[in-house]
Amino acid sequence: MLAHWSTTIPCKILTITLKPAVDYATSSERVVAGPKLYCRAPRLDPGGGGVNVARAIQKLGGHATAFVAAGGSMGELLLELLANENVPVVACRIAGETGYSLAVTDEETQKQFRFSLPGPLMNADEGQMLLGQIARVVPVNGVVVLSGGMAAGLADDFTQEVQKVIQRHNTRLIVDTSKAPLQRMIDNPHAAVDVLRLDRSEIETAFGTSLQSIADNLYFSEELVRRGVAKTVVAGHGSEGSCMVAGDMKFFCHAPKVPERSKVGAGDALVGSFTLSLSRGDPPEKALQWGVAAAAATVSTEGTALCDRAATEALLTRCRLESF
Repeated sequence: MLAHWSTTIPCKILTITLKPAVDYATSSERVVAGPKLYCRAPRLDPGGGGVNVARAIQKLGGHATAFVAAGGSMGELLLELLANENVPVVACRIAGETGYSLAVTDEETQKQFRFSLPGPLMNADEGQMLLGQIARVVPVNGVVVLSGGMAAGLADDFTQEVQKVIQRHNTRLIVDTSKAPLQRMIDNPHAAVDVLRLDRSEIETAFGTSLQSIADNLYFSEELVRRGVAKTVVAGHGSEGSCMVAGDMKFFCHAPKVPERSKVGAGDALVGSFTLSLSRGDPPEKALQWGVAAAAATVSTEGTALCDRAATEALLTRCRLESF
């Protein structure tokens, strides 16, 4: 029997993407340096952390509004692609051109090569405009997901500026960011966010150490909770699955083995499914299972397609939860 979502009425979900992109996915017979490479017709999808989170939620039968900073002709294409997937959008118009990314699969080896091009350069005035528009659309008693990279020109603490805006509402905040903004959150937490999601390499970078085991991952995730960075930490552990520390509870969810076709968007699908589950009243450990199932479903899809509901539900029972 397939598992199904809770029927509890969910709270409202808003995703925030400060550096969205149009994702191109294609393949070539071989990917080698030197000769001109002839690729298949590309698949185009709207991309960027929060965009993919909203897309995943929509594909899983939920509803989320995507707040995106969009500019130029590429920004228009991004909004058109989101409309094609029936994702509600609040667009903040910026002067710069929205960026794009490229994933090319070597058909002989099935290895995937991923390229991310720079997005627009924003200025301080645009940063203030973003904060003002976010403040107007934050759902009361809802969930906000701030996910993806930070646009060039915005300060490393801009994530925390967004956090201050969110705190004025009775709204939970889930953050999945990287590089300097993530390190700033860890080194100088403004206040504990409700959920912080990061991957194994990001924990290793933050603490300057190598994670040898699931126990190591849980230890450093617990350290982030102790430091007041987040109330709950969800940390990836590669293809094995994901760890979670929620208060004094510690879990590891084993990922099911699936055919690997593309890793693009797997982490975003995890966050989307996790968020949808939480919004429907599920406990954190059940939300973790849903997240790992959606990530596995995404890995087994082509290009940037993300998960679908049937595959995610079918995989849920194979996501074994372990308590520590």
